[in-house]
Amino acid sequence: MDHSGHGMTMDLPPFTLGRGLEWSADPFFLVACLAGLALYGWGVVRLVRRGDKWPVGRTVAFVPGVLSIMLMMCTQLNDYGMVMFSVHMVQHMVISMVSPILILLGAPITLALRALPTAGRGRKGPRELLLMFLHSRYMRIITHPAFTIPLFIASLYGLYFTPLFDTLMGSKPGHIAMMVHFLAVGLVFFWPIMGVDPGPHRPGYLMRMLELFAGMPFHAFFGIALMMASEPMVGTFENPPASLGIEALSDQNTAGGIAWAFSEIPSVLVLVALLFQWYASDQRQARRTDRAADRDGDKELEAYNAYLASLNAQGR
Repeated sequence: MDHSGHGMTMDLPPFTLGRGLEWSADPFFLVACLAGLALYGWGVVRLVRRGDKWPVGRTVAFVPGVLSIMLMMCTQLNDYGMVMFSVHMVQHMVISMVSPILILLGAPITLALRALPTAGRGRKGPRELLLMFLHSRYMRIITHPAFTIPLFIASLYGLYFTPLFDTLMGSKPGHIAMMVHFLAVGLVFFWPIMGVDPGPHRPGYLMRMLELFAGMPFHAFFGIALMMASEPMVGTFENPPASLGIEALSDQNTAGGIAWAFSEIPSVLVLVALLFQWYASDQRQARRTDRAADRDGDKELEAYNAYLASLNAQGR
């Protein structure tokens, strides 16, 4: 018997981690993730063959970022997530908060700009189109905190506490669209804060920390609201299959606990990344200042030597 047109059986056995990690691929996410890994690999190989360096740490971040999406969407976790609020919440939190942070630390846009060939004068190839997109007004709007923070908050309250969630969960395309939305929201929220790639909105480090902490309390409140609720709040998960042996309200409370806990994990990850970036930026600035001082010192020495030479010439 199908659930919500998603093509998976209702009589799932009680959830265990071992069962959850069994392979059950969603074709859309499988193809998208493999394509993402292949394109990134192509970019790295192209740079290395050209004799350029690409930081290993970026690859080490990007690959687990994409694999974390596959783990959520191409295993039985995705099947259980259709009928268990707690498992769905793990999917949501990982795809909207862990995967985007790791992908952004992989700097895929920087890699694309360095690996893609230039199209030549007067022509537009993929690299030129990407640059146009990065510099567009659209990008300036969707990466501005006045847009990203409300979007981040609305993706929780506006989705789960309205009939929209049940509508999306009612079909396979709706479910895929919701998961893509979670990933996109995470990417546009975290990109201006700690993304390595160039972007239209890049405030100072202190402001970035404020942006991070502006969104996180709402995440915690959302989790607390689910934990404190005295009745099921989402229609999709009101009547879990009897074979699971779970009670809807306790499963919802677990989902709330997961949402609350996950507001802490990305905060720590992002803060560590930000502090490293801040330190590296200060080091680069110090080196630039030292080089400029050395150049100025050389110029002064040259001027002094020229002055002595002119005095010597006049003396003769």
